[in-house]
Amino acid sequence: MKDNMYYSTGEFAKRARVSIRTIRYYDKQGILKPSFINESGYRYYTDSDFGKLQKILTLKYLGFSLDEIMDITGNNNDQNYVKQSFQLQLKLVQKKIDELQLIEQSIKDTSKIFDEHQTIDWNKVIDLIHITNMEKDLIKQYRNSVNVDIRISLHKNYSNNPIGWFRWIFLNFLLKPNEDILEIGCGNGELWRVNKEFLPKGCTLLLSDISVGMINDAKKNLINFGDTINFQVFDCHEIPAPDKSFDHVIGNHMLFYLKDREKAFHEIIRVLKEDRYFYCSTYGKDHMKEIEQLVKEFDSRIALSDINLYEIFGLENGKEELLRYFSEVEELRYNDYLIVDKEQAIIDYILSCHGNQHEFLKDRYTEFSDFIKKKLHKTGTLKITKNAGIFRCRK
Repeated sequence: MKDNMYYSTGEFAKRARVSIRTIRYYDKQGILKPSFINESGYRYYTDSDFGKLQKILTLKYLGFSLDEIMDITGNNNDQNYVKQSFQLQLKLVQKKIDELQLIEQSIKDTSKIFDEHQTIDWNKVIDLIHITNMEKDLIKQYRNSVNVDIRISLHKNYSNNPIGWFRWIFLNFLLKPNEDILEIGCGNGELWRVNKEFLPKGCTLLLSDISVGMINDAKKNLINFGDTINFQVFDCHEIPAPDKSFDHVIGNHMLFYLKDREKAFHEIIRVLKEDRYFYCSTYGKDHMKEIEQLVKEFDSRIALSDINLYEIFGLENGKEELLRYFSEVEELRYNDYLIVDKEQAIIDYILSCHGNQHEFLKDRYTEFSDFIKKKLHKTGTLKITKNAGIFRCRK
């Protein structure tokens, strides 16, 4: 048995320096299943399982719940999994360090004021509370950003259209030199990383997002932009800018998340200059429909989204809503589809969605993986419909 690098539960726990109880608990919860169970029911783990355990322990240390750990880790035996595991852990640790450094500096500043004046600057204390609370947002944001990265990767690697999504969007902006541009909900800044060399001369960018973590990611991704770009954390329901400040406002796949679109539209119109443009992207009801059909075939109870975002604001209903606020609205469709030939890419995408799939796949990941493999082996590839586009709106 040991010649094949298998370890009993006790040996595995000892080598990992955790309790047998911990290993059994993760097994029972479906987070870390043994790689092999013999006829007598004895459970054995392999070297690759150490990578999975390391990821679980790191995520637990960083404050993730068991459900969140299940969301992130899934259950696969791909060798690339261990490598990705450590890359994700490193990113999390780096973000944690950034947050702790902010907390450390705030504590030092507050203590210094007290030492000098024997009084507390309560504004500093409020700032400290705010920074400390960012850690909760960090965990939530990081999980979301990992899932977003997985979905972007699928489109990037398997799209049929040689003009990528972010490049196509940019080509439909009516930008001129020396204009002021605002993006709301900028995420990690990928739109501008892809199109940096095409930005007209003299243009200035203000990238905003409600998430501190996303803004930090955007800053790192766009570090070479120089003085042409600024970053700000704010909610687009209240844009901290004077009237008629921008020639263009951009919202990429984010309007369906807003609590009050009417208020946001009024703010966008307020900060737009006369006769200038607002661009917003979304998708329609057939977008990625084959993925949904695939999971439904495996288990009809699975829904990859709690709600259909396209029903809130999509290609089928968005134009009608926008015409209440803008004088002209032009709908532009992105012509593309996916041809996927790797089962793991499909599985990762499904696991990254925000639906109830983990509830029904919790103890069936191996069965589900085999189901996807057989489907793909039968057809060779999976063609996936894309139904996305933008609305170009003139004030």
